[in-house]
Amino acid sequence: MPHPEYDDLIPVEGHQNLYRDRNNGCIVNTDKSNYDNYMKIKRLKQNEKNELDSIKSDIEEIKSLLKELTNGSK
Repeated sequence: MPHPEYDDLIPVEGHQNLYRDRNNGCIVNTDKSNYDNYMKIKRLKQNEKNELDSIKSDIEEIKSLLKELTNGSK
């Protein structure tokens, strides 16, 4: 049974999973495995960024506390 969401898609010659949308001319990749891999990598990168931002914040807090300690000992 054909997918209704694919009715407006025209196959791109020479590319098995690429289609052109008749309505807006966009190229659509229907390879779900490729998309799942992309999303997994995107989530991993976002998690790494969040972890790095947290580490940066912790370092800034440590620097601030060290400045307070050194200013108070004078």
